[in-house]
Amino acid sequence: MKKIIGIIGSSAPLCTDEMYKFTQSLSFELAKRGYSIVCGGLGGVMDAAARGVSQAMNPQAQSLCLIPQDTPQVASKFCDFVIPTGMGRARNMLIINTAQILIAIGGGAGTLSEIALAWQQEKTIIAITAFDGWARRLAGQKLDTKNNGLILPAATIEEALDYVEKFFSRF
Repeated sequence: MKKIIGIIGSSAPLCTDEMYKFTQSLSFELAKRGYSIVCGGLGGVMDAAARGVSQAMNPQAQSLCLIPQDTPQVASKFCDFVIPTGMGRARNMLIINTAQILIAIGGGAGTLSEIALAWQQEKTIIAITAFDGWARRLAGQKLDTKNNGLILPAATIEEALDYVEKFFSRF
């Protein structure tokens, strides 16, 4: 079974150049290690995530982009696989259920909803603290008593990779 990491976060225009470059580098490093990603397939962090995977050129790693529209033409050109769900924001649940672990970067209301859904599904969430947004605000927090873990804070790509490696070493 493929190891699939959900990358969620700020869409354009909330995604800064620094956030984009960070996400692209993180996805590149994940893909070099053979991890695939699932994301929302549009702009900002989603585009950067798919781009990083494509630049790694590892046939073991692919990007699966679940877009809210019902036509694939709006997806990032870097997506390996585009699934036009036609579900609007409800596609967030598909992203959460597909991912085995999630990394949140920045984020507005859409990312907040994905973090909440992931928490309710008892998924591990790594929150990047290097940028403004819901990921930073919720890093190290519990949303409620349902899940015994925390939203794991990571300031660097290396810290995020360490969490991912530890997570998958259990399987």
